[in-house]
Amino acid sequence: MTKISGIGEKELVRYIIANSKEIIPDDTAIISLNDSNLISTCDMLIQSRHFPENMSYFDMGFKAVTVNVSDLAAMGSKPLGFLLSIALPKDLELDSFKEIINGVLKACDIYSIPLIGGDTNEASEIIISGTALGLCDKPLMKNSYKKDDLIAITGDIGLAALGFNLDIEDNIYTKKALKPRARIKEGEILKKYGATSATDITDGLASELYEIKQDGFGFMIHEDLIGISDEYKKIASNLNLNYLDLILHVGEDFELLFTISRENIEKLPIDYKVIGVVNDSDVIEITLENGLIEKIENKGYEHYVSE
Repeated sequence: MTKISGIGEKELVRYIIANSKEIIPDDTAIISLNDSNLISTCDMLIQSRHFPENMSYFDMGFKAVTVNVSDLAAMGSKPLGFLLSIALPKDLELDSFKEIINGVLKACDIYSIPLIGGDTNEASEIIISGTALGLCDKPLMKNSYKKDDLIAITGDIGLAALGFNLDIEDNIYTKKALKPRARIKEGEILKKYGATSATDITDGLASELYEIKQDGFGFMIHEDLIGISDEYKKIASNLNLNYLDLILHVGEDFELLFTISRENIEKLPIDYKVIGVVNDSDVIEITLENGLIEKIENKGYEHYVSE
């Protein structure tokens, strides 16, 4: 008998999509609504799997909103409302519960997405499931790019991956790991200025590249364009970690990975980094700093198979 640990989360999702007539294989669900589209997404966070031990209760609540709003951002959607379902141990201190809710409400305020309802239940550990709703006339899809489009990201990646391995607080790496932010405004801007596709980086750059890949298209990524600092490499080395593995295969950055034409990228009024180009090689590769070209492995964080 095959166990789900033998195939992983992504294959389970593919099974669900293949057996449903309504699900669109993208970051969110899309339902036509009057002259627009209702964008909806849900994400579940479990304390032992998604919240580092040094994460505050406030930051747990904040992250629960962020991970959902990040999917709206990838579609270029305007936030509409947030639903919160939360299961808690019965011996959790009341002040801790209040901190979680304060984190949720602060995130809702920052992302301009009101908390409009939800549910509560009892569990052996903290479980937070959020549902974010948005509106968008023409959503950004994952795989609508063209050959020669540029591949870009909205900010530095790999910071959270390194931060999860550090005990030092209040540095750029641990802040990214414990206090991630969704790029909701950037998503709306990318849609407005003609991005051809987008997704958010949650499971690692490599995993997201494979998620958006279409047959007949390939991607060439350039290590030197990613902008990996000497400090980053040194810290990773001191921890006996491969810095490229952190950059490519860990995730939790919540930056947007997007494609856009060479003409339109010059018009973008936001910070971004061009890291590669769409080609017709049908493979995903990286040109290393030493000039060698390697195929990027299809691996990243995945439930049921990742430790």
